[in-house]
Amino acid sequence: MSKLIDGKQFADNLCEKLKQEVVELQLAHKLLPCIAVVLVGEDPASQVYVRNKVKRCEQLGIRSVEHRLVDTTTQQELLTLIESLNADNSIHGILVQLPVPEQIDDKAVLAAINPAKDVDGFHVVNMGALAVGENRMVPCTPLGSLMLLQDQLGDLSGKHAVVIGRSNIVGKPMALLLLQQHCTVTIVHSRTKNIEALCQQADILVAAVGRAHFVKADWVKPGAVVIDVGINRIEKDGKSRLVGDVDYDAVSEKAAAITPVPGGVGPMTIACLMYNTVAAAKMQSGIG
Repeated sequence: MSKLIDGKQFADNLCEKLKQEVVELQLAHKLLPCIAVVLVGEDPASQVYVRNKVKRCEQLGIRSVEHRLVDTTTQQELLTLIESLNADNSIHGILVQLPVPEQIDDKAVLAAINPAKDVDGFHVVNMGALAVGENRMVPCTPLGSLMLLQDQLGDLSGKHAVVIGRSNIVGKPMALLLLQQHCTVTIVHSRTKNIEALCQQADILVAAVGRAHFVKADWVKPGAVVIDVGINRIEKDGKSRLVGDVDYDAVSEKAAAITPVPGGVGPMTIACLMYNTVAAAKMQSGIG
């Protein structure tokens, strides 16, 4: 059996360090990190995500400001709100929870956020900085995945990493972060031929494709470290449960270490949002 990579425990430890840092920032600089969270509409999953993020803020002493807008909100109304949050010096981070209703262009919304306050790390300026090796605001899920890999393996230099998926949220930034760590990186996706053979070469396998149990045991090289980013809800025996993109039971027999779903990358995403918020507050205040 492979070693279980406990993302929840790592996230809790990271948040404890951030909690102490928030206290020190208030004492030494009278600086209270603050994030504005914007939710448009009544998407149930989004409401859960926002609730969890606000709860983490409370635990760490980070100030959070919620803006809950009706699902008929126009794009201009949302952009006007973002403009006011950009101008508010007490707000260090802005997060617009995706997805947004269909009448709103999410690309226009993300582009409107001040890159210095883009704690999700999705703005093209921040993605461009990542591409040339200048980390500013890094997308939270890839950042959390990298932290888990470094904790497990230490130096990643020379490892062959295969990333399954090419989304702007996970796949592409994950590949860029691994390149920064001097990995040899292969990205595979829906148009890739012989995906299985490429995955079998991976020392590090990151699955971010959004398909339940997509990665089978015979895709995984013995001794590989597997990071499962997927969160998929399936029905079995009349019960609903969450599973990842990796066939956990089978792959855990071959991998050296693997993240579970739930309890792996998920908690790291919110922890890294807190990390980015504290970092944004420090950068905007000229600290560190």
